[in-house]
Amino acid sequence: MEPNWNDNQPIYRQLRDRMVALILEGALKEGDALPSVRNVAADYRLNPLTVLKGYQQLVDEGLVEKRRGLGMFVSDGARRQLLSGERERFLNEEWPHVLAVINRLGFTAEELFAQEPAATHPPSPPRNSES
Repeated sequence: MEPNWNDNQPIYRQLRDRMVALILEGALKEGDALPSVRNVAADYRLNPLTVLKGYQQLVDEGLVEKRRGLGMFVSDGARRQLLSGERERFLNEEWPHVLAVINRLGFTAEELFAQEPAATHPPSPPRNSES
């Protein structure tokens, strides 16, 4: 997690979203312990109550379970639940905007699918000006 917080959303919500991203990416798997409230609070200079509030949202959503005296752990089925919800959210909230841009720019499906993500392209070697 990066310690950069934005002003558009409460920090506890941003923390919740970062934990969700870690679960979706597979960095936190079902049964894995979440970093302790104290450690997160110390590492990112947050009030422990802020961290606890973010974690409690995950508990309330059934993504994380509390184990008394042991901490909080990713629940069974959490990733599957998140994928379902995130896919639905993407299709309902983000995709219409993306589709509008695609249509506005006149892309065809062939053009879009022919493109590779920029992150997969290796950097071009420097050109020798003597050639």
